[in-house]
Order: sequence, then C-alpha cells, then structure tokens
Amino acid sequence: MNRKLRMGMIGGGNDAFIGAIHRHAAFIDGKIELVCGALSINKDIALESGRSLFLPADRTYTTFEEMLEKESTLPAEVRMDFVTIVTPNFAHFAPAMMALEKGFHVVIEKPITLNLDQALALDKKVKETGLILCLTHTYTGYPMVKEAKEMIKKGALGKVRKVYVEYKQGWLSRLTEREGNAQAAWRTDPSKSGKSGVMGDIGTHAFNLSEYISGLQVSELCASLNTVVDGRALDDDGAVLLRFNNGATGVLMATQIAAGEENNLSIRIYGEKGGIEWHQQEPNSLVVKWLDKPAETYRAGSGYLSAIAKQNQRTPGGHPEGYLEAFANLYRNFSATLAARLDGGSVNTDIVEFPSVTEGIRGMAFIDNVVNSHLSTDKWVTYSIG
Repeated sequence: MNRKLRMGMIGGGNDAFIGAIHRHAAFIDGKIELVCGALSINKDIALESGRSLFLPADRTYTTFEEMLEKESTLPAEVRMDFVTIVTPNFAHFAPAMMALEKGFHVVIEKPITLNLDQALALDKKVKETGLILCLTHTYTGYPMVKEAKEMIKKGALGKVRKVYVEYKQGWLSRLTEREGNAQAAWRTDPSKSGKSGVMGDIGTHAFNLSEYISGLQVSELCASLNTVVDGRALDDDGAVLLRFNNGATGVLMATQIAAGEENNLSIRIYGEKGGIEWHQQEPNSLVVKWLDKPAETYRAGSGYLSAIAKQNQRTPGGHPEGYLEAFANLYRNFSATLAARLDGGSVNTDIVEFPSVTEGIRGMAFIDNVVNSHLSTDKWVTYSIG
C-alpha cells in the first residue's frame, strides 16, 4: 500500500489503562494512523482526549454508535479501515458486532466478550462478513514465545508430555476496588468483568499461551477457585489441572493476591527429549533443557533463531525488547494482513500470524469450563464449547 492504514479507537481516553499502550504499539512501525475515536463514555473526557490526540473535532465522537454510523458514510479514501476496541469486557460485544456489520475490520482486547454466547455470535458474524478480527493476546507476540512454539511444532522436544503455566500478580491483595481503584472496580464486578475474576483477567492469558506454544488443545480440566480477600465479589485466585488432546497433562495457576508479585507469567513445557522455559519478566531468553546434553539459553536477536522468531524481533541481540514490542508485533502482523487484503494479495501466515476469534472462543469456553468444574461435585469436566 502507498498509505498508512486508518485506525479508529473505541475507549482508550485520557483516563484509560490500556488505550495508550495500544496506540504506542500500533504506531511503532509507521504503518497505522489514528483518524477518529469514541474515547470515553464520559463526554467531556471523550472530547478532551480527542483534542489531546489532535483528532479533528468532527471525528471525535461521544458514542461508539455515532462513530461507526458516521464513519461508514464517509468516502472510502477517508473513512477508517479498522477499529480498535479497548473498553472493559462488558463493552466489547456491541461495538465489535456493529463494526463488523458496518464493514470494518476489528482489533479487540481480551477476553473477547463478556460471555461465550457473545463470542460465538461474533464468530458467526466474522465468517459471514469475511472481515479480519485480531484479539490482543499480547504474550503470543514475543519472539522467544514464537521460537518455543516453532521448536515444539518441528518436534525438537518430541511428544509433549507436561505443561506448567503460572500467572502471578499481587495488585489485588487488598480490597482496592473500594479504595478508588477504577481498574480493580470493574475487574471485580461480575456485571462488567464476567463470571470469573482472576481466570477471566489473567487466567485466559495463561490458558492461551499453553495452547499456543504447545500446539495442543485442552480436552478436560479440574478447577478450584478462591476468593481470598473478604468482601470481593469475584475469585482472585485459582488453580486448574489440565488434560490435553494428545494425552499430556498440565497445571495452570493464576492469582492476583500474591503480594509482591508484579506481572509474573511463566511457562514450562516438557516433551520426550527435553523442555522449554520462558518468563515474561525476562522475555528475551528461552531456556531449553535437554535430556542427554547441557541446557541451552536461546536469546532474542540472534541469527540462529527460526524465521517466525526473526519476523517478530526488532532489535539486535543484547538490546532488550519487551511488552510494547510484543504488542506491536500483533499490530504489525494484523496490519500486514489487512494491507495485503486491501491490495488483493496475501501474506505468509506461517510467520505473519495473530490471535483471532477462534482463540477468543476458546478463552471464553475456558472461563465457563473452569467455573463449571469449580461448582461441580465431579472431579473432572469434559472441556466443551457451548
């Protein structure tokens, strides 16, 4: 293409948590520009946010309905190409569905919707329209996560036998939702977050990473959820035993009451010949442990990495890259796919890939199955969608 892709944004105003991260990530490669936004449900914040981002007054909207309706009537050479939705969980479905109905491609925060039925409805609409939907499971964007996935895909570790994934945070160790913390308030409110707190917020990331890297799918699970902080309306801690569709087993742990932890996401996967270990807080290293030789540490930016890892690395070896760059990789791969589509072409999906509505459905089904298992008198429940 001989121009930048035009992005609209729903949510992400001056008072938002993740909106600026999305904009930084989208702009890193110089392929995307922000042309319009409905940046807050608060009219004053929406208008001020638009001014601070230098959006035209006539393309700074106060509702997503107004934005999608008016943008759809603009000439093709002016209107946005896609919309990024960075609202809380309960406000994902309606704008995403309307965007697809109006012919716009979609980037959307995870979890994809408030419940599984909404996710399935979005999937149906995506298939009807043929439009592209990118789900921002950020951790799949790290180059060393890509390297781990490729090693397992090519059989370097042999058949996968065991998966351990942990996501530990400590920021909800107190009842911060009643101390003026807006992020805590909606994340612990079932009407806004959904039927699970910790598993919906960060457990879905751990689940997604376990399936993404291993190339497997969870077929059964056994879950226990806890609400540790008195007065909290949703779970803030939990653990899940996993069985995968190749016979492998695993353990998933997610907690937001591990005092002192920041954003400690870690995964270990073991096969017949060896295992891999990756930590989000040290993302440029992938430890590979072998059954019959010394362990190795693979490093981002190195020439010996696979094509998919190289596609998603941005700096020379020894120059750290992290969360923003991983996030940007999702936008780069999405924008390359969209630009090729608009030009009548295609991309190599073996190396230019990103999470889609499929991962969104599996994430919502994971939440349902975890809650059902926790409430059930049965030890194990068969993983199901719908």
